[in-house]
Formats: sequence, C-alpha cells, structure tokens
Amino acid sequence: MNASVPPPTARDVLSPSSLNRLVRGLLEDAMALLWVEGELSNLARPASGHVYFTLKDAQAQVRCAMFRPRSQTLRFVPGDGQRVLLRARVTLYEPRGDYQLIVEHMEDAGAGALARALEELKARLAAEGLFDAARRRALPAYPRRIGVITSASGAAIRDVLNVLRRRFALVEVELLPVPVQGKEAPAAIAAMLQRACRSGRYDVLLLTRGGGANEDLAAFNDEAVVRGVAACTVPVVTAVGHEIDFTLVDFAADLRAPTPSAAAELLVPDAALLRTRLTRLRAQLQHRAAQALQQLAQRLDAWQARLHNQHPAQRLARARERLQSLHARLRALLPARLALLRARAQQLRGHLHGVTLRNRLDTARARLAALQARQQQALRTLLRQRQAQLEALRRALHAVSPLATLGRGYAIVFDAEGGIVRTARTPQPGQALRARLADGDISLIVAPDARGKAR
Repeated sequence: MNASVPPPTARDVLSPSSLNRLVRGLLEDAMALLWVEGELSNLARPASGHVYFTLKDAQAQVRCAMFRPRSQTLRFVPGDGQRVLLRARVTLYEPRGDYQLIVEHMEDAGAGALARALEELKARLAAEGLFDAARRRALPAYPRRIGVITSASGAAIRDVLNVLRRRFALVEVELLPVPVQGKEAPAAIAAMLQRACRSGRYDVLLLTRGGGANEDLAAFNDEAVVRGVAACTVPVVTAVGHEIDFTLVDFAADLRAPTPSAAAELLVPDAALLRTRLTRLRAQLQHRAAQALQQLAQRLDAWQARLHNQHPAQRLARARERLQSLHARLRALLPARLALLRARAQQLRGHLHGVTLRNRLDTARARLAALQARQQQALRTLLRQRQAQLEALRRALHAVSPLATLGRGYAIVFDAEGGIVRTARTPQPGQALRARLADGDISLIVAPDARGKAR
C-alpha cells in the first residue's frame, strides 16, 4: 500500500451539503461587499417581493437575488437588458451548489456614473474647505428684505410667499427669477447669485425649487453654482426638492431647509409669537416702570423730609432749643459751683494763714545761695579740665609742626615763585632763593662752583 494515501479510517469524508456549507463559509469570509456592473437578464419578481435575475456580460454570468427589504428601496423599475450597478456580497446557495450574489443596492449604471462623478466633485470641494461648518454664518433674526432665487412659474415661490405673508408680513420679498432645470440653469443661477450679492440689497438669499427627479436637480449640483453659494457675502439658505433630496449647494449654504415652506418659516419669526412676546414685554415694562416710579416717589419723600430737617429755620430752631437748654443747665449749676469755689478759697486761706511770706522768702534765698555755690564750683572744675585738654592738644600740635623742625637747625628753601626747592640740581647759578629758619627768613644767591655749576 502507498504510504502517502491515508487509510480509509483516517480520511475526512464530506457530504455534498457539508461541502457546500464549507465553500459558502469560505466565500463569505474571504469576500466582503463588492461593486459589480453588468446587464440584467431573466429578471423575475414573484409575489414575495424578492427579485431574482442574472447579471451577465459577454463572457460570463452570475445568479443574483435581491430580497424584499432591499428591493423596496429601488428608485427605478429594473428590466431585462438594462445595465445596472450592484453592491452585493458573494455567497453559495447550498441546495443546488450554485454560487450567487445577494444584492444590497442596485442603481442604473448611467445613474451610477453620475453619482460617482457627483461624489468626486463633492470630495474635491470639501477638500477645498467649501463645506466647512466654520464658514457658516448665522441668519439675521429680523431680515428686512429677502431675495428668492427660483423659477417665477414654479410652486416653490408660491409656497414661500404664502408662508412669509402668514408669518411676518412686514418683510420685503423680491423674486429673482432663474430657470431651475435645463442646460441654461447653472449659468443663470450662478450669475443671479453674484448679482444679488453685489447689489447689497438683501439681508438673506433663498435658493429654492420644488421636487423632481435627480436629473431635474442637476443644476444645484453644478460646480459653478456651488462655488457661487460659497462665495456669496450674504447668508444663503437652500431648499431644493423634497426632504430626502440633498444637493451640493446644501453643503455650501449657511442653512439647508427640507422644503421651500420650511425655509420660509426658518427665515422669519412668527408674527403671532412676536405679538405675544411684545405683549408680555410691554406688561413687564409697565410693571417695572410702576415699581421704579414708586421707588422714586419714596426716595423723593425721603429727600423732602431730609430737606425739611436741614432747612435753616429748622436748624436755627434746634440750635435755639439747645441754647436754652444749656442756659438752663448753667443757671442750675452756677450756685453750686460758686459755693464750691467759696469753700475752696476758705480752705486755702486757712492754709496760707500758717505760712508767712517772709519765711518762704528766707527759704528761697538759702536755696538760691546753695545753687550758686554749686554752680561756681562746677564751672571751675570744667574750666580746669578744658585748660588741661588745650595744653595737651598744643603739645601734640607743636610736635608735628614744621616750626619745631626748624628749631632743631633745619631750613626750608623757596624759589622766587614760592616753590620749595627739594634738590641741589634744581637752582641755577645766580638764581635768587629764600631760606626760612626758626626765627625768620634770609635771602640767598646761588653761586657757581669751579666747573660753573650751582652750589
């Protein structure tokens, strides 16, 4: 027996159902959702709501199934021979062993190309920052004039005017007519946006149209229109199509409304609510004004009372009353004070009676003589101290005096200008000098020596 072939007991034997289940798991694990494009054939739509068909090209075909929850989202009616774009996952139908695609999304291939181009444009404009939330501006709370860029014959302008008239009739509305679909629509809308922004007439602009197919809304996905909305210096509100419709101008606008009527409601306040609020504010203002007047009246009464109390006549009256009160107190205290002073004087008179003036004078003289003697003694002592200090200073000064040096036989020699001659080489023969000795000055003449030098 060949050793490379396992014995029958060691082999893994699969049934067809096990094999199909294994292959299905491998397919679903290995392949995620895919985009597949091809032509429809053998399309069937049974009562269950599921859609079964074959997707083919010139060389091959594959079975496909789109179950009811997904098929109900189709925005077109598929038919044989139609070229479609599918987003599907690969699986295996185990009972027959057929691999197939379970379709999650289907769109017309032509529409799919447009959608891809639209996504590419959206990504490019977003990369330039045209859709940044930071660029969006707040709408004016009470706009005075609104410019509506839309078709003059469409239902959108009627809906907008009806809502604005009902909510806030004071606002001015100007229709800026443009075609909203067709080849000429993008250029006309972009030009109207630029003209409206330059005019400076409008507080806010509304770019709107009613619902329609994707082809009808193409003008609002045009790059020139999107850039015109982003470049506008006036806040722009967009309301294009139905609530489920989104166009590129919605991302560039300052605000996107789901419908034209909803946009009109967002643009202006509700007059009824404003009236209610104004009524409430008026009542609050009247109440606060009444309170303020009451407080002012109370303050005025207080100021009048203070002014009355500070009036000169009132102050004089209070001063007069106080003076009278003090006068009465003085009259009441004066007799008692006089009696006290009389008693004190009598006491002092008795004290002075025992001490005569002569005794006091003798005592004062003796005390003055003692003080004079002490003062003279202190002056003599101080004088002797100062004389001793002066003699010490004189001796110290004499010790460092140049005159003391001269007394020991030295002399100081000066030239004619009074400068001190410090060396024998300085004088010239015949030059007059002056020598200072301890007891006076003598004049000198420098005599030449045998060599003609001064000496």
